[in-house]
Amino acid sequence: MLGRVFEWAEEGADEPEPHSGRPPRRRRRRWLTILLVLFLVALGLGTAGFSYYRWCEGTSGPQTPVTLTVPRGASGSEVVSMLHDRGVIRCGLMSRVVLRTRNQSFEAGTYHLTTNMALVDALNALDRGPSSPPTIRLTIPEGWRLTQIAARVQDLLHIPAADLLRAADSGRFSLAPYLPPGTRSLEGFLFPNTYQFRDHGNTAGSVIHTLLADFRSEVAGLPWRNARKLGVSDYQIVTIASMIEREARVPRDRAKIAAVIYNRLHVGMSLGIDATVEYIDPNPSNGLTGSDLHIHSPYNTRLHPGLPPTPIASPGLPSLRAALDPARVDYLYYVLCGADGHHAFTNSYSEFKLLEARCLP
Repeated sequence: MLGRVFEWAEEGADEPEPHSGRPPRRRRRRWLTILLVLFLVALGLGTAGFSYYRWCEGTSGPQTPVTLTVPRGASGSEVVSMLHDRGVIRCGLMSRVVLRTRNQSFEAGTYHLTTNMALVDALNALDRGPSSPPTIRLTIPEGWRLTQIAARVQDLLHIPAADLLRAADSGRFSLAPYLPPGTRSLEGFLFPNTYQFRDHGNTAGSVIHTLLADFRSEVAGLPWRNARKLGVSDYQIVTIASMIEREARVPRDRAKIAAVIYNRLHVGMSLGIDATVEYIDPNPSNGLTGSDLHIHSPYNTRLHPGLPPTPIASPGLPSLRAALDPARVDYLYYVLCGADGHHAFTNSYSEFKLLEARCLP
């Protein structure tokens, strides 16, 4: 019996083990090894990629100014390439990936950046839009004439004074209802103000258009309906305001000087305003002389009644307002009197002569 059992057992030793449904242990070990290697590779690549991304985001080295001009229609990828080529950012490829995630585009124009900027700082600077172009500040004081304005434009904007004067006297500009079409001269209508012009590309015509547009904007709120009540046109209001601008030395005198002008016009007296003679003075350096007062010109309001043919300067808003709303007084004369530059007023010629003796040296 024992022999049978041994025999049976010996026969069973040659039979294979029943199939368990799992791969052999050696095969399983090989797959685990492959998976571990793949995991370690992926981990290494991820770490390297993150480190590279962080390096691309960062910055090092000196920061020197860079002017970057983004052309119209440039794609975000093209802009990133420009940034990389100019040394503004470290990486081009990674930056394009970041840009796509932000779904960002950039406005055409000129940007002032630096080399070695952090990626986020460079993108934010571009997102804020192009830098404002350099400008030149042009200030025109109240009471300046065309010749003075042209000289200042030449000095600051490098437009020949002759070009501005030629355009201003061409008769091709109008500003209805203040400056009727066909009016030859723009004297009085280049509004005194402070302007910002580009540092290049300006012309005499573009400067004139800017100043005329400012005139329209600035005077829109004045009571122009009063002109008809005063018996003058809008253009003549500017002429009267220009005389007030050149005559008044202190603000409180403007409305009273306006009253003297209207009162003299109404009674048919010559205006006798020296500022109109100064406008045609061939030698302003020595002041008004006796011969100047006898110059035969429609601008000599000592000899010719009525208003001069054009304004004699660019009036500011206070003088324009005084011309439209003169003081309600009957004065016909005034004399410069006092160190502060104020005038003394009267409606009597005899009192006027006394004021002259007292106030004038």
